[in-house]
Amino acid sequence: MWPRIGGLRTLALGTPGEMRSNLNALVLAGVKTATAGLLTGEYAAENEELEHVGERLALVDDHDKLIGVVVVTGVEVVRFADVPWDFARSEGEGDRSIEEWREGHRRYWHREGFPVDDDTQVVCIRFRLVSAGDGGIDTGDLGT
Repeated sequence: MWPRIGGLRTLALGTPGEMRSNLNALVLAGVKTATAGLLTGEYAAENEELEHVGERLALVDDHDKLIGVVVVTGVEVVRFADVPWDFARSEGEGDRSIEEWREGHRRYWHREGFPVDDDTQVVCIRFRLVSAGDGGIDTGDLGT
């Protein structure tokens, strides 16, 4: 299971270090309003349920410190080959085309040990930032 803070599941974007810092900055700036995960990868490996519309997630840094709260506005599971450009653009990472998005995500997931093909199921999550900082959440309640 993913860690919890104040009863909220955590949202730890990308990999720790520069990547996570950059992705978090994009969320806090309101540029990144979506993220993708692998149904048979991250979710299955952690025995984690899909997010649901209205769920609040604790955005965390490399040290599981709460830096913001987002609310899920949409969840859809689609084939990797069917991820729409509108969604990919919402990830806010500067991709100039759906092909560029697919290639970058294919490389990322392969590095993480989850090779993908066109039929791999991708969880497309849309969200909006509702608070920056700790959002009044008890950050001492980090547990699994």
